[in-house]
Amino acid sequence: MTTRRTRPAPRPPEGTPPPAELARQARRLLVDAVRIARWAAADGDAGTAPLAAAAEERAAAALELTRPQVRADWDRARLAGLVELHGDTVRPGWRLRAWDRDDMAVLRGWVALFDAWSLAHPAPDDVATTAVAEVVEAIPQLLSLLQLSAGPVAVTTLLDMLEQRVVELREERCLLPDDPAEGAAPPPAGDLPVAGLLEWALDGMAAVGALTLDRGRSATLTPLGNWAVWVKLEQICVAAQSPAGNIEQPAEDMLRGCARLTPGPARAEYRAWLAARTVASSVAELLTVARGEDALLRGLAFEALRVVGAPAEPEVRAAAVEPSLRPYALLWLAEYEGMDAEDAQDVLTRAEATWLWVDTAAAVADHGEPQLLLRHLDSAVQGTVPALLAEVRSGGHPRTVQVLVALAAAHPDPALAKALRRAAFQVHTGGA
Repeated sequence: MTTRRTRPAPRPPEGTPPPAELARQARRLLVDAVRIARWAAADGDAGTAPLAAAAEERAAAALELTRPQVRADWDRARLAGLVELHGDTVRPGWRLRAWDRDDMAVLRGWVALFDAWSLAHPAPDDVATTAVAEVVEAIPQLLSLLQLSAGPVAVTTLLDMLEQRVVELREERCLLPDDPAEGAAPPPAGDLPVAGLLEWALDGMAAVGALTLDRGRSATLTPLGNWAVWVKLEQICVAAQSPAGNIEQPAEDMLRGCARLTPGPARAEYRAWLAARTVASSVAELLTVARGEDALLRGLAFEALRVVGAPAEPEVRAAAVEPSLRPYALLWLAEYEGMDAEDAQDVLTRAEATWLWVDTAAAVADHGEPQLLLRHLDSAVQGTVPALLAEVRSGGHPRTVQVLVALAAAHPDPALAKALRRAAFQVHTGGA
């Protein structure tokens, strides 16, 4: 382990309200979404997206809302993570459970909605999706200008910047090595309805409470919007200052670099690596590493996926059907759904727990000390070594022989070492 200096915790811009006040503002903005989330959790039969007609009617009657209001509030509840859909079942999200007592849970919920403003406020139907995507990709630069200005910015200024940014994005695409149009001049922004899309974007961000509009002439970030943009800029800075220098590495190399770190610094490294990538690409890359032969990297990949949190849930749930990933995925899902890490072990069958024990032993044998392997032997769920060996032999783990041989070499008891070697031989030869 090397000692590294850590930079001091960054401070938000001067004048930013304290977290308790920001959370109060976020609660006020999401009060209707919280109402329908609590109704859905109690109703128990609203688990569809969008709401089924019958559920929509029940919600409108129970909450005294119109059906369009119900649809809008339901979308916000889902985007803010207040409800989670598991198949056809709706469950309260962890943010909803912590809503009245955890200000940071509230703020994270609002930021999730802020990030999804273009889904909460759909684009006009008569505009091409590629044009909408270009504007959405350009919006962070406009938000940075609003944040740095610390006051109203004229819509005409924002329009000029948006047009310029769209042209830059088109130029970048034309310069991509695999782009067949390499070297071609990018199409101008004039063919894009930028003014109308800017109006849509500003309305969308105003609808989620990130900014205010003065009669369409200027835009100003709200305290919540100002804080959220600052948070995003800090994430970029953290990514650029990856603590152990692994930000540009592929997932496998990053995880190997984190193997020598204690849990806290490792999580900081995971966050920095994740902040530099899209959620979809990072989750896919981590699961690809988890499918490899190195058991240590498999475990570390799921630790990194714990940092990803809710956005990784669909992919982790799908991975639970793969035998080599199933125990890790089931533990991840149990903890994600609120179980304590110690209690989460109960979700595994005896066979799954044994498979995980062998996989962990393989990681220790490959990367750890013999003493760690002996301590791992004591952690087996079986009460005796003969019972453990009987279940390990029938478990089908591809590293069973190597694990048993490594245990035999490390164990100081000659009789137990002999039993371990005999078991390894039986597995190797296919004997009973």
